[in-house]
Amino acid sequence: MPTADFGFPKTARLLKRWQYLAVQSRPGRLHGRRMLLLYRPNGLDLSRMGITATRRVAGAVGRNRFKRLVREAFRLRRSQVPPGWDLVVIARNGAPAMSWPQLSQELWEMLERLPEAPAA
Repeated sequence: MPTADFGFPKTARLLKRWQYLAVQSRPGRLHGRRMLLLYRPNGLDLSRMGITATRRVAGAVGRNRFKRLVREAFRLRRSQVPPGWDLVVIARNGAPAMSWPQLSQELWEMLERLPEAPAA
């Protein structure tokens, strides 16, 4: 039985402000109903993800819930995401109120629309 890597190590995350700014400087954009996905080639053999939710979207509980669910959705399907991208998920109004199936489906629909290989 093959085993899949369901972890979400630090190497698969955007951790520093400059990493987020690099993605936002010249991003590709994919729009969802309640989320926005920015992406940019990273030159690595894996994709990394960061999540942003501002106070305008919800209070601390709603923002943290949104980020926790996005991390979980990404973690479960990380092996199916095309490698070589830095991704930033931005919450829009209504995103923290989404149910788990809605959030996971919307995120996955956006990730499926990512280009296969980054432009050089």
